[in-house]
Amino acid sequence: ARAYFNKNKIDGILVPGGFGNRGIEGKISAINYARTEGIPLFGICLGLQTSIIEFARNACGLTGANSNEFDPTTPHPVISLLIEQEIVEWKGGTMRLGAYKCALLPGSKIAAIYGTDSVMERHRHRYEVTMKYLETLERGGLRLCGINPQTNLVEAIEIPEHPWFICTQYHPEFKSKPTAAHPLFRDFIRASIEAAGKRKS
Repeated sequence: ARAYFNKNKIDGILVPGGFGNRGIEGKISAINYARTEGIPLFGICLGLQTSIIEFARNACGLTGANSNEFDPTTPHPVISLLIEQEIVEWKGGTMRLGAYKCALLPGSKIAAIYGTDSVMERHRHRYEVTMKYLETLERGGLRLCGINPQTNLVEAIEIPEHPWFICTQYHPEFKSKPTAAHPLFRDFIRASIEAAGKRKS
């Protein structure tokens, strides 16, 4: 899959939210390329979930890691449906919707971008990072930089040594405007422009 990517033509990669298993392995390949080649990557909702899958497989050695949404028989369900949602069949009733608090890790890249240690961001999703894998992911080098203080659910991740690799479970685009860009979009674009400049110099 790496043959499809040309580092000299990619300044940054954004993996957006979505549902279903269409194109998942392609997203994972793009994330792997961005992570290993130092290309800025911004993952949103499903983008965070596929980034967790990629990292678990390729940085933590969890062969076959996946989301229960895409593979119910995966040996490593690093993304899963919350227990309280499993008995609900109507998807509209299982989504985590609306604004939730996110505590940002002091000293993290994402905290520096926001300029604060706590934000309120909007959500629209059903699946979450499976908590029993958090220690394994952190040992592999992933930083859990945003946590919901009420539930301890993962809201944001980053890779500290990467030029710009930040993913959020929430949807920052819901609070971004053409004349007032969300801080994460603004900084992702800045990092992508800088990456392009370094490549051309």
